[in-house]
Amino acid sequence: MQVLMILSQIWKSGANIYLDSKDDRIAIDNQKMIPVEVMQAAEQNFQAIDDWFKSWKGASNEKVTLMKMIHHTCGWQPNEKLENWLCTDVKSLDLFYDWMVVLAENGWKDIYEDYRQYENEKSNKMAHELYIRAVTYAKKGA
Repeated sequence: MQVLMILSQIWKSGANIYLDSKDDRIAIDNQKMIPVEVMQAAEQNFQAIDDWFKSWKGASNEKVTLMKMIHHTCGWQPNEKLENWLCTDVKSLDLFYDWMVVLAENGWKDIYEDYRQYENEKSNKMAHELYIRAVTYAKKGA
């Protein structure tokens, strides 16, 4: 089972799995909410899950914002601030859509695959513009 599929099922169950910044280890909140078969899949794929989380260590705020946007859009991790921004700023929503189209043109066809391997100069430029728009929106206090 793919790492992001397992993580998405954990997040959608109401539990939270994350890399604890205190000890650099995987942590889970509300583990009892995770279906047994999902937990078994997580245990069987622990190293891949750990590797995925650690691959985000040191990622720029820009990259993390885009990851959060994808996770929100896929329904894995709701984010009210992102929701408000994208519903208020239609140009940003369109740019996000266009960014995902560029990733798809680069071969990203499965939401459970890490999109980062499909980035290129064009998508990176769009991602930067999206991040600037997100920061601008957040600074307005909206």
